Amino acid sequence: MLRWADLGVLALALPVFLVFGLPMLGYIVAAGAWLTGRALHLAAERRAISTLRGGNRRGAMGVMAVATLGRVWLVALAILLVGLADREAGLAAAILAAALVTTYFAGQALARLFEPEEPA
Repeated sequence: MLRWADLGVLALALPVFLVFGLPMLGYIVAAGAWLTGRALHLAAERRAISTLRGGNRRGAMGVMAVATLGRVWLVALAILLVGLADREAGLAAAILAAALVTTYFAGQALARLFEPEEPA
C-alpha cells in the first residue's frame, strides 16, 4: 500500500486544484508525466528483475539507472515546457511534482522498512 501512496496524493490533488481554482493545465501535465514515468519505471523494474535472474547484476543496475534518470528528465521537461507556456501552470505542476516525488520516496522507504525479508 505504501508503494502506491504517490498515486493517492495525485488523486487527492485533483479536488484541491478544482476547489482552489489552480491551473488545470499544471495538474494535467504533472499527472501525465508522473503516470507515464511510473509506468515506464515499472516496466524497467520487471526487466531489471529478469536481467538479475539471468545473473547480470550490472545490467539490472544499468536498466534501473536509465529508468530513474529518464523519469526525472521526463517530469522536469514537462514542468519546464508547461512553465514556458503558462507560468502559473508551471508553478502548480512543479509543486505537485515535488509532493509526488516526496511521497513516492517516503512510501518506497517505509515499504522496504516494513516488508518482510525475502529468503536468500
